[in-house]
Amino acid sequence: MSGPTAITIVIPAYNYAKTLGRTVRSVVPQLGDDDELLIIDDGSKDDTPQVIEALKVEFPDRFTALRKGNGGLASVRNLGIERARHDWLIFLDADDEMAPHSLALIRAHLIGNPHTRMVIGGHWSVDQNGRRRQHSPDHLPDTPLLRVRAYLLDKTMSISNGACVMHRSIFQAGNYPERFRNAEDIPVFAQTLAAYPITLLSEPLAMIHKHSDSLRHDFSSSLAGGVELVDEVFGRLPEALQQLRAAFYQQRCLSLFRSACLARDLPAAKQFYRQAVASDWRVLLKLSYLRKAIRLWIGRMDG
Repeated sequence: MSGPTAITIVIPAYNYAKTLGRTVRSVVPQLGDDDELLIIDDGSKDDTPQVIEALKVEFPDRFTALRKGNGGLASVRNLGIERARHDWLIFLDADDEMAPHSLALIRAHLIGNPHTRMVIGGHWSVDQNGRRRQHSPDHLPDTPLLRVRAYLLDKTMSISNGACVMHRSIFQAGNYPERFRNAEDIPVFAQTLAAYPITLLSEPLAMIHKHSDSLRHDFSSSLAGGVELVDEVFGRLPEALQQLRAAFYQQRCLSLFRSACLARDLPAAKQFYRQAVASDWRVLLKLSYLRKAIRLWIGRMDG
């Protein structure tokens, strides 16, 4: 039987053979006797299976590896929730690293905060040149409305997978939505901020590596989800928080507009800008977006 602070770390792996070893090596030395490491290969087409086999030799009996057909990050995380032996979960991407001493810090925090259901930790952001920048959470708004607003709209509350710890109970409000190939964590984080006890841990728990080919920058995945993300998020939130919906819809349209411009998908860019304006004409007063839209319509997007 596991203790109350036993943790399951889930590493989703899809075509990250080059970095998976680094990620696993950042975790294994920190594992306690009760902790669990799950590596789930989401149908990788590169050498990920061979890397996992080599890691089994390097770290015998220190982790469990599963392989499934490709279904996207949400499907991997949901399988991790289903298969995890413990109630506390960390989802660490296969291109990121667990910061030194993270699990010890988390265990001490959980002992001191037994009622928490999500711990939002700090992290190091690491760019492609290896430069690091530390991000530490320093303020937790007092009410569910203010927390969700800070996360969804004001962007003053940042939550990163790998740098947060979640209790299994929060998924009673809904698992990761598998129809989205990115932004799938936004509905889960929003439902947690709306209804569960949250605590902050300022120390960095993970090193989050930024790179241009990450799914975080894959516009085709964002386009596939489109503005349906708004319905997914607010379908999980109580009536008292529905007042934030219109502003989030507008923000989502503008975010997709900007991403479409960067991806040179001009028809999509025009569509999302029209939707944003239709939702609230005051979008026209956002000059940075208006200038980009004018260049788009007169065919001068290079300007």
